[in-house]
Amino acid sequence: MEKFELVLLQSGVMSLRCLEPRETFHPAIGPVAEAALLHVEQQKLTERCRSSKDFHLWDVGLGAAANVLTAIRALQRELPDGPPVMIRSFDKTTSPIEFALANAKELGYLLGFEDLIRELLDKKEVRIGRNITWQLRGDFTHEIQDPSLRAPDAVFYDPYSAVGNPEMWNLGVFSALRARLDDQRMCLISNYTASTYIRVTLLLAGFYVGIGCSVDKKEQTTIASNHLDALENPLDVDWLEKRVRISHSAAPLRTIPHQIAPISEEDYETLRMLPQFRRT
Repeated sequence: MEKFELVLLQSGVMSLRCLEPRETFHPAIGPVAEAALLHVEQQKLTERCRSSKDFHLWDVGLGAAANVLTAIRALQRELPDGPPVMIRSFDKTTSPIEFALANAKELGYLLGFEDLIRELLDKKEVRIGRNITWQLRGDFTHEIQDPSLRAPDAVFYDPYSAVGNPEMWNLGVFSALRARLDDQRMCLISNYTASTYIRVTLLLAGFYVGIGCSVDKKEQTTIASNHLDALENPLDVDWLEKRVRISHSAAPLRTIPHQIAPISEEDYETLRMLPQFRRT
């Protein structure tokens, strides 16, 4: 079982750290502020829900539930009588949320949701208010094969980093996710990374990829979609030529362990011919 400890961030907010791999959850501005900025606000979550007949959110990497609880609070506050919202949280372990629940007072953001989280852990599904259903699913790499899952409208992609958890960031998983999207429904995928090789991997999986919002001192994150016009700042040919072409670590993540290397001529040519870059 994973082991965790509470940590006080420089922002003065409490978070938690997994001791193996040694990763701090939401290390910059704290769990709630990061979740609100990176996922809820950047995705225009409540605005998109308001204009939808029903809305499906995939929370990939439940972790300690900061992302999903921030989303639920925003939906409760702004759309208490809104359309049906189905939230599916995926994680292969419940250790982080169990630790967070045991330290709810210190972390703060779980307060008021303790009973709902216990019910979710027990029954795998809870109803919240009139319109929100929250499901707990298992390992995303397996669950994504379930044909009964309706395509998502939004994905919060927040497993451990590609360094500590490469199986969640490789071309096979991203290709499987891309295949599950419904191109009649625009979907946005938000995540914290700004890594060139992860962006290359997303592009080769069939996503349009753009520069995401800044988070504290991190100037860029990454956002992806099945619709190019959904991206406010898509990566362009200049990025391809001046970043990918010359990088010593732009090769996509295909195998585990990942082999850090420049991009191959074949992969670079594939990128160059993608609609995202042929249109710029």
